[in-house]
Amino acid sequence: LNGSFGGPGLQATQESMGALGLHPAKQQGLAAALSETIGGGLTAAGFLSPLGPALITGTMLVAIKKVHLKNGVWVSKGGYEYNATLIAAALSLATAGPGLFSLDGLFRRQRAGLRWGAVALALGVGGAAATLAVSSRMQPAELPGGEDAEESSAPESSVPEGATE
Repeated sequence: LNGSFGGPGLQATQESMGALGLHPAKQQGLAAALSETIGGGLTAAGFLSPLGPALITGTMLVAIKKVHLKNGVWVSKGGYEYNATLIAAALSLATAGPGLFSLDGLFRRQRAGLRWGAVALALGVGGAAATLAVSSRMQPAELPGGEDAEESSAPESSVPEGATE
């Protein structure tokens, strides 16, 4: 969130969201940063499982869709290998449960098994789908004809296309 551990920080994350076409960029950046931070924290603490793995899964699915899928599998070529590994690890932890030495264990709220792994997957897929749907609806309006601002500010010629002056 604040650029610790070599991260880009919230402002740069928000700018990246806009560049990726995720709108509104400020809210999408905040949501992604909070999902990764809270999801990782909940998973590490073993608290409110399977919510943490679901948050991680959803964030990584959006990253795959918007950034990595077009590059193929291998991370060395910008692909989704690393994101898929994080999803697999998160869902494995959701399936295994947080364990005895966790906050859920302390509160005797053990949720483990394939059912809980499936819940984490469903929540993650649902969150990713909702994120992409909101982004699609919140896209800024394009200028007429898809022109960008510099091109549209030039005066239009009164000469028909293909004719000479």
